[in-house]
Amino acid sequence: MKENKTINRRNFFTLLVSGLAGVPAISSFSKCEATNDKPGSKKQHRLLKETDVLIIGGGPAGIGAAIAAARKGAKILLLERYGFFGGVASYGMGMSINQMRPGGEKRSVVHEKIIERLMAYGENAVLTGEIGPNFKFRDHGINCNVEYLKAAVMDVLDSVECPYLLHCPVVDSLVENNRVIGVIVSTKEGLKKVQAKVVIDASGDADVAYFAGAETMKGRKDDAFLSPMTLNFIIANVNVKSVKKFVKEKRHRQLLEHAREKYPLLPESFNLRPIPLKNAVTVNHAGTKLLGVVDGTSVKDMTKAESYSRRQIIQVVEALREFGGPVFKNAQLAAAGPQVGVRETRRVKGQYVITEDDALSGRRFDDVVAWRSGKLDIGFTRMDHRMQVHDVPYRALLPEKLDGLLMAGRCISTTHVAASAGKSMGNCMATGHAAGVAAVLSVEKRIMPGELNVKDVQEELSKDGVKFDCKNE
Repeated sequence: MKENKTINRRNFFTLLVSGLAGVPAISSFSKCEATNDKPGSKKQHRLLKETDVLIIGGGPAGIGAAIAAARKGAKILLLERYGFFGGVASYGMGMSINQMRPGGEKRSVVHEKIIERLMAYGENAVLTGEIGPNFKFRDHGINCNVEYLKAAVMDVLDSVECPYLLHCPVVDSLVENNRVIGVIVSTKEGLKKVQAKVVIDASGDADVAYFAGAETMKGRKDDAFLSPMTLNFIIANVNVKSVKKFVKEKRHRQLLEHAREKYPLLPESFNLRPIPLKNAVTVNHAGTKLLGVVDGTSVKDMTKAESYSRRQIIQVVEALREFGGPVFKNAQLAAAGPQVGVRETRRVKGQYVITEDDALSGRRFDDVVAWRSGKLDIGFTRMDHRMQVHDVPYRALLPEKLDGLLMAGRCISTTHVAASAGKSMGNCMATGHAAGVAAVLSVEKRIMPGELNVKDVQEELSKDGVKFDCKNE
């Protein structure tokens, strides 16, 4: 009989390296300088679609942009690489969709369309107790069943007549005279092009901007540190009230100390929160923090993160069963996300770079098009409650040297810390909302997004319920 060896961090890396030893080196993507095809290519990419406003990425930022643009009656198209919308809100396995109603106040018509449709599905979709008879939140976020969320997003997109295509990952950008005019997508029918008058990059990783040759930033300026990745998961067959008491008494922290020797892949810390599933909780945790820097734009690093994280969550469940007492003696691993959640990768160098000081001081800007609220949270690395409600200037959505492109979500122009300050899903949706409105106005006025009068954008956002005089937290 073969010896059953426990996987620890040391032999995990040994196995991983040996597994990759025979894999040829993978070159990085080159930045696109051509229009439709690579130099010397004999194959012309067929046109998949031509539109006015093209939105890349169906996470919270892309959803916000799509709803906003569609409501204005624009000719648009939303492309998503997965088979569902929602981004980390959907594959986070029930983590709170945060900053959707800060202070319990409605944030915009765009946010409300998602909230109201999700709530219409009832208590099986939204955690009981999170909403009252008037659908008022106890807090700023929603704890939901992600399967209902995926349907709710499509319901809203269909209601505003927003065309969309799933399973369309972007693999290159189309650039003409320093202007982004579309993208190349990978489909089962081959590589195809989608052309547009204005493109919104809500990809999270700034894929469109990067492929188009925009200057991007990654990590901290001094050491390129990136926030850790996390594979969220659901534990079933537990008493939720007992789990809440377990967490309140901080016994999960004691468990980590006692169980780490046997289960060395345990994360540095983790949270257990209820979701709208009976006898189940969702787990968010420090993930790859102990691995060091893992880059979500590197295929090798993503392979390492996925391989590590799949084993890690099993060790967490086994540790809870063995060291968690009666609360977890019958606990089962019920589900995990389709991929690790990536908190930070590329950020585009824009006409203004939002800083940590802007976030902590609650800075205001004349060209404000959105605002951000919540904690300064660098993914289980630093959590600072001093962050104030602060403005997002329109310039932070505009790449420094490219026309025809707007940024939205976590890849807007910020420093490393400021990016963490605003990555909450409601905040990303707000910048998407602004980008969607600006894109439509740009098309209507037949000018580039950078040529818009910001007051026109602000006026349209105000019509959508956005208030620019929010008080600091």
